[in-house]
Amino acid sequence: MKPTEFKERRAGGSSSQRAKMEEMKKVELVLIPTPEIGHLVSAIELAKLLTDQDEQIFIKILTMKLIFDSTVTNYIKSLSGASTSRVSFIELSDNESSSKIVAPNPFLHRLMVLESYKNHVRNILAEICNSSTSKLGGIIVDMFCTNMIDVANEFRVPTYLFYTTTAAMLGLVLHLQSLRDDFAQNLADYKDSISELSIPSYKNPVPVNILPSIVFDKGESSNVFLNHAKRYREMKGIIINTFLDLESYALENLTEDETLPPVYAVGPILNVKGSHNQDNEVEVILEWLDLQPNSSVVFLCFGSRGYFDKEQVKEIAYALEHSGYRFLWSLRQPPSPGKVATEFGNLEELLPEGFFQRSAEIGKVIGWAPQVQVLSHPAVGGFVSHCGWNSTLESIWFGVPMATWPLYAEQQGNAFQLVKDLEMAVEIKIDYRKNFFASTEDIVKADEIEAGIRRLMDPENEVRNKVKEMKERSRVAIVEGGSSYTSMQWFIEDMKKTIS
Repeated sequence: MKPTEFKERRAGGSSSQRAKMEEMKKVELVLIPTPEIGHLVSAIELAKLLTDQDEQIFIKILTMKLIFDSTVTNYIKSLSGASTSRVSFIELSDNESSSKIVAPNPFLHRLMVLESYKNHVRNILAEICNSSTSKLGGIIVDMFCTNMIDVANEFRVPTYLFYTTTAAMLGLVLHLQSLRDDFAQNLADYKDSISELSIPSYKNPVPVNILPSIVFDKGESSNVFLNHAKRYREMKGIIINTFLDLESYALENLTEDETLPPVYAVGPILNVKGSHNQDNEVEVILEWLDLQPNSSVVFLCFGSRGYFDKEQVKEIAYALEHSGYRFLWSLRQPPSPGKVATEFGNLEELLPEGFFQRSAEIGKVIGWAPQVQVLSHPAVGGFVSHCGWNSTLESIWFGVPMATWPLYAEQQGNAFQLVKDLEMAVEIKIDYRKNFFASTEDIVKADEIEAGIRRLMDPENEVRNKVKEMKERSRVAIVEGGSSYTSMQWFIEDMKKTIS
């Protein structure tokens, strides 16, 4: 961006641009999130940010169901009374055909289901375009909803991408897509390789073994995944849930890429209020934390889909016991089809004999964890995490250092960036990969886990100071004058310029 353009943006644009914006009474945006819980929650928070920042903006969030994910269905039901005057939810009706779709894996099934909803989206856009009281500013699609570009093009309205994970990962998938399309490389050949790749959005060479598993797939999934990245280049703009101080290196790389549209870093986009359901279990957890000294508790939680088999659970238990640190452990068992991980019935049979008796004074094992409330509690001094991006941003927001133990998707890349590029986390295992379909899996031994926990909880570890500093920067970014607040203003300004 040229200095003159930067100054003009800071001043609110030219007088003619401001006049045009003031003439607009109502700008409608259609937001289409991937029907998965992490994506859906982030999309709702993005809608709130947009409407809070500009009173002319009205947003319709389209929600869809996946038949194998009851969590999303239940969450959508809970949104029935959540509409406001300027953010509304439209639950797209079930497609009879979607229940008959057969695909080799959940990733391809999701794509086929999303394709079946195109007619619903088409009808909604037509209704807005025919309105005399509003203008359609465009559609904002999630990173896995790029097929909706086709519908937007029919109405000659722009499509914007909402990328729910890191700028570094966006650079990575774009680089992999270029290797496939521009250099005819077969990425499946990298499977089990010990080589490294130079990825422009990462400071350090990236080991092949931390790439998302899907890129090694020899079937259709890898190509479908990279085709999403190819379509990112067609967008009018890319909104990323990150902030400048956290990912300046990756964002600079993306901004300099002339094949990409403008990039807007508007994060951290979080629901830091947490759950409104303050039930008895939550009260018990928070009361236990109230009894612990400040920064003394290590919190272990691996997301809604995070679980380990019995052998690995015992290794974690041994590590916690031997470390001697106070702990709060969210322990869950493998889910049944269509569910998330659930609580174990009998923990006494699962954990080492006598574990509860020996750790009764310093530890607590729970099922579901109220993560926001836990991370915000002063007793929590460290977070052993799967490195999902929402969890990572929450950890930074509350200034809690992390120990990385990724499981699937882009989490290995997140862990690598946190430990190697940003030096803001310690490693338990960067390249751990959960195989949800295998009967056996690699086991991280107790001594390796214990060593990671000790590094995490070391009060002299420089990671602790870096996270504390980034906590303050994350909060500055989103207030008026901050980098993310300003970036959101630029997005709104640029979006309005496209409206005829």
